[in-house]
Amino acid sequence: MLNFYYFWDMNKLIFATNNPHKLREIRQILKDKFEVDSLQDIGFQEEIAETSHTLEGNAILKARIIQQRYRRDCFADDTGLEIHALGGKPGVHSARYAGEDCIAENNIQKVLSELNGATDRKARFRAVIALILDGKEYLFEGIVNGTIIDTKRGKDGFGYDPIFVPDGKELTFAEMSPEEKNKISHRGRALKKLTEFLSEI
Repeated sequence: MLNFYYFWDMNKLIFATNNPHKLREIRQILKDKFEVDSLQDIGFQEEIAETSHTLEGNAILKARIIQQRYRRDCFADDTGLEIHALGGKPGVHSARYAGEDCIAENNIQKVLSELNGATDRKARFRAVIALILDGKEYLFEGIVNGTIIDTKRGKDGFGYDPIFVPDGKELTFAEMSPEEKNKISHRGRALKKLTEFLSEI
C-alpha cells in the first residue's frame, strides 16, 4: 500500500493539470492541509487531451493517465460554465469555446455575443474533481450559481470570472480577493468535499 503511505505520511498530492491559474488556486485552498505537486513538478510535459463529453469523464481521464504512468495517487478536475439561456453551454467546452487556439478574452466575447439581448442571464460554474486513491476512484462536485453580466469587471481571477457574479454577491469573481473567491467558488466547494473525505479515512 505504497500509495496510501505516500498520501498520509508526506501530505502530498499530485494535481493533474498544466493550468497555472488552477494550480495556484488549488494551492491557495489546500495550503494548510497538503502540499500539491503539479505535472511540471513530476516531469510530465504532455498535454492531456480532454476527449470526454462530460466534466466527470475528463477529470477521470486525466487522473487515470497520471496514476497509470507514475503509479502514484492523484487528483484532477474539469470545470465548466453552464449558461441557462444557452442550453448549458459552453459546459465541457468552456476552455476552448471560441476555438482550439482561443484565449479567455475570445471565450468571454463569444458568450456575451450569444447572450446579447437575452433577459435570462442565469448561469452556474460546476467543478468535478476525480481522485484516485489506493486504486479506487472517487468524484467530488462543487457548484456555484450566479448571473452573467454584460460587461467585464475586475482584473483578478481567470477564464470567465470577469463576467460572473455569484448569487448573493455584488462583485464578480474577478473583483474578489483570492480568499473571498475560494470560500464560495465551485472549485473551493469541490475541494472542501475532497479534503473532508481524506480526513475521514
